[in-house]
Amino acid sequence: MTVLIIGGSGFLGTELLRQARATGCPTTATYATKPGNTSRVSWYHLDLRDVGRLETVMAEVDPRVIINASSGGENWAITAEGPLQLAILAAKHGTRMVHVSTDAVFSGAAVHYDESCLPDPITPYGAAKAAAETGVLAVHPKAAVARTSLIIGHGRSVHERLVHQLADGTADGALFTDDIRCPVHVTDLAAALLELAASGAAGIHHVAGPDALSRHELGVLIAERDGLDASRLPEGLRAGSTVPGALDVRLDSHATQLHLRTTLRGARQFLQGNDATAQPI
Repeated sequence: MTVLIIGGSGFLGTELLRQARATGCPTTATYATKPGNTSRVSWYHLDLRDVGRLETVMAEVDPRVIINASSGGENWAITAEGPLQLAILAAKHGTRMVHVSTDAVFSGAAVHYDESCLPDPITPYGAAKAAAETGVLAVHPKAAVARTSLIIGHGRSVHERLVHQLADGTADGALFTDDIRCPVHVTDLAAALLELAASGAAGIHHVAGPDALSRHELGVLIAERDGLDASRLPEGLRAGSTVPGALDVRLDSHATQLHLRTTLRGARQFLQGNDATAQPI
């Protein structure tokens, strides 16, 4: 069974490749800028806006499973339209597909969100991801959409790097105390996505940790794990800033967790437990 990871050179994509390759499955991946460093992986350059190139990659790889872990930010053509084209081809070829989405599809007005909640995005990025969800499931009803939250782990995530930079004074800014999310460890997330891909599960799934933490609380846990002075981490309020986006969004992943062997650990567990997979930055 050949697995194709779209966005394989990214943080999540790299972990997906590591775990997929460990199962012995033939594994391929795409990249937008440069290929990743994962060995024994066939790499293909791909811009999701290029439908012709997408058709070529699909024909050459002939995957049985596709996991779309790519991110085009606010770029509508990449983030909203690209996954739709990918899903059209996956459905045409009878290929299993898992599309990774985000808690940014929610406004935060309801705070708690399970899989039955309808998107109500308030940012261009959230709107693009919400459109992708709708498009993917419309053209490929057997696909799975997996919404997740802040991805942490190995010391290489964006948030972990920022904590180090703020602690050593090489970056400006603050960690918001009113910006609440449900962080997930990248190894747990990748394992859950591969489980969803293998299970044949369809529709919306939430794949986030059970702990709701502010970005500052999360930063303190990271600092303590890595031996940094947490008192050096500046605090702030997102509500009083110019940074757009929801304040308090808590993904409820209980329904999805019931069908997973992988345990989605909370940030307090995998950070206070001296995350064995953490590596120096």
